[in-house]
Amino acid sequence: MRVRAWQDILDEVTGDSTDADDWRAVAGHRREGVGEDLVLGHPTRGVYFLKTYAKNPYELRGVGTQVARRVDDGLEPLLPNREHTGRFAVQNPPGDEKQAKTMAKRVQEAVRVHGETPTTPDDFFTDLMEALDSPAFGPMEFDPEQRPDSLDGLADEFEEAERLLDAELDDLVDEDEVGRGFQ
Repeated sequence: MRVRAWQDILDEVTGDSTDADDWRAVAGHRREGVGEDLVLGHPTRGVYFLKTYAKNPYELRGVGTQVARRVDDGLEPLLPNREHTGRFAVQNPPGDEKQAKTMAKRVQEAVRVHGETPTTPDDFFTDLMEALDSPAFGPMEFDPEQRPDSLDGLADEFEEAERLLDAELDDLVDEDEVGRGFQ
């Protein structure tokens, strides 16, 4: 298992936009310590486990690893499906002004079309993410008050990764001398 910086994991996730709307995510507070856990899953691209914390209001630090090469039958029930009301997206900024204008036109068109016809929130979200060329988006389970049960289930399923990533993140927190407050 190779532990990498959280941004490297997101770069891998965004590196290929194949079936971008098939991603699913679960996130919440860590079981112990400062920070958050995030699990991203895709049926064919794999499952990624990330642990992050805010070093200060402008800098996020963290670690992550790929814990599975695909979502199998045992993991499927632990990840949200389209019926979940939460959504997430990973975005890349436009490469240049021309691309930004093209994306803006597509967003305007998506908003116009959905404003004129009956639509569902999921369809609207999907069309906006496609207009923005989002490389990864989909349903998300997140509770800002308490840790989702499915996140505990995923942490139990990948117990070794949970321990290793916790230790690595705790080392980052100690190295940054953050403790429980911003630096």
